[in-house]
Amino acid sequence: MGSAQQSHIPTISTSYALEPADKFPLTDECKHYEGKHQVPWDIQNQIAKEMTSIDSSKDTLIDVFAGAGGNTIAFALSQRWKHIVAIERDPSTLACAQNNAELYEVDPSLITWIHADSFEYLDLLKSRPQELHPDLRIDTSQTVLFASPPWGGPGYSTDEVFDLRNMQPYNLDKLHSAYKSMDHVLFLPRTSDIRQIARLGPGDGKKVDVVQYCMEGASKAMVAYIPSSGDSE
Repeated sequence: MGSAQQSHIPTISTSYALEPADKFPLTDECKHYEGKHQVPWDIQNQIAKEMTSIDSSKDTLIDVFAGAGGNTIAFALSQRWKHIVAIERDPSTLACAQNNAELYEVDPSLITWIHADSFEYLDLLKSRPQELHPDLRIDTSQTVLFASPPWGGPGYSTDEVFDLRNMQPYNLDKLHSAYKSMDHVLFLPRTSDIRQIARLGPGDGKKVDVVQYCMEGASKAMVAYIPSSGDSE
């Protein structure tokens, strides 16, 4: 008798446009902390504390410019959020953020790291969620977004009142257009034009809260708490 042939069931692998990031190796390109005493907390801890009062039914936070992880870690340590999505497009900076979260013994299941452009992620989340890994698909109605974008542009460091239409590389319109379907928090220059921020309010009795964060009697930054417009488009 001939030997029986074994049937093989092909393995189907699914490729997604974006997936959770693996652990990135540390490099010399980004300074990483080697002890808790090296981490500057000041404003980051205060913002995390303020955000504990946001609608408790919203239990997911997206940190769209995670950087070296200072804000992400502060949010995680606040024990306010069940899930944090932290996005950083520079691999060496992401490696630092992951290292710093480990340094602070943050529960690794709490943070999902993404190596990507945050605007790309938000676009996929809104329009093509099937292209995201299942771990990256979140309910935006239960989500708050935090953005600490790079600051720059004409007049950023010299103008008494900074025109946020000139902020680079991302101006206020680009940021708000990408974030308005969710409650979102913007970390902005201290001289930002508050009138421009006030116009971002969705109406219907919802108001924009603006807080100046100070250290040693001097303003360091302005933070705007902006309710969702309810518009998913």
